[in-house]
Amino acid sequence: MAGEARRRRLRALLEIAGVASEELEDIDAAFIHESAAREAGLTSNERLEFLGDAVLGTIVANWLYANYPADREGMLAKRKAALVSDRALAANAKRLGFGELVLVGAGERAHGGTERASTLADVFEAFIAALYRRFGMPAAQSFVEREHIAYVDHARADVADAKTQLQELSQERFACTPLYTEEAEGPAHERVFTATVSVAGERLGTGSGPSKKSAHQNAAAQALQTLQART
Repeated sequence: MAGEARRRRLRALLEIAGVASEELEDIDAAFIHESAAREAGLTSNERLEFLGDAVLGTIVANWLYANYPADREGMLAKRKAALVSDRALAANAKRLGFGELVLVGAGERAHGGTERASTLADVFEAFIAALYRRFGMPAAQSFVEREHIAYVDHARADVADAKTQLQELSQERFACTPLYTEEAEGPAHERVFTATVSVAGERLGTGSGPSKKSAHQNAAAQALQTLQART
């Protein structure tokens, strides 16, 4: 999708978000995958994704705090993990047609990159950041609550993911939170992330996956096994 058709689609997306603007460059930047950025000499959406992850986390945490007053910290963390997961973000990105707007390189396109869950999740976070920067927190919050939180199956939060379980165990046993580091290798359409997690200064787990989040989860799962074996 290019030219005026793309601009119309972006304007329609802003209408869904409850805002309007003819200046679409900042919004369009949210849909530029790193593979397209390299090929066309553009700026990728990676920095926006970084900011969007933080903005999304704040909005979700605030919403959960207000809507689940009886939940303890551990349950709130589980609910948050379900709401910010790649799976949940990608599902709503797909529903909103983000796959039609994301720009990827030729190799990534040949391997279905525009429909990959990790790519769609990253674009969703980048779009939230673009809304936040252009229209402020109220616009970003309204969009997240209306077009994301309202569509997520909150019952999934009843099952804690490995990363949340490790955080709870680390806080209980060591009074600290896990520290993650990651690196990536391979071409954009076959990118593999490897994450390492340390607790109280000790490296406990390593995991790999097609996204940073999946690598973190796999590293956390290995760390849990290490700690449980000691117990």
